[in-house]
Amino acid sequence: MTVLRAGTGDIPRPVPGPLSRPWWDGCAEGVLRFQRCEDCGAATHTPAMLCASCASRRLTWTDSSGRGEIYSWTCVWRPVTPSMKVPYVPLIVTMEEGWWMLANLVGCAHDDVAIGLPVEVEFHRFDDGFVLPYFHLT
Repeated sequence: MTVLRAGTGDIPRPVPGPLSRPWWDGCAEGVLRFQRCEDCGAATHTPAMLCASCASRRLTWTDSSGRGEIYSWTCVWRPVTPSMKVPYVPLIVTMEEGWWMLANLVGCAHDDVAIGLPVEVEFHRFDDGFVLPYFHLT
């Protein structure tokens, strides 16, 4: 049995911009963040200038509980880059606050995964200080 682990080494890094900086700052602080519309209450993970539901510009960064459940997943055996060790399991997680997020699963075997299982975020810091969120089963 292979236990899923966080990526290491030379995995691709993002280049945070003004719109996504609050997200990456939150990760560095160990806090998962999302945007919520002050007008209609819709939540979104992807940093945006306008609410996708009502087109309001009144989006506020909000801290998430970091808990959710598996909506969908797959097991990858052929990595995108050689630095990504297989297997790894990318998930779509339905977060408690009503938004969705894509991240990898860690801390269990690849065949322990099922739709609907509860998960919680955990953060992994790389040697260069970069921090990525992963999920583990709860």
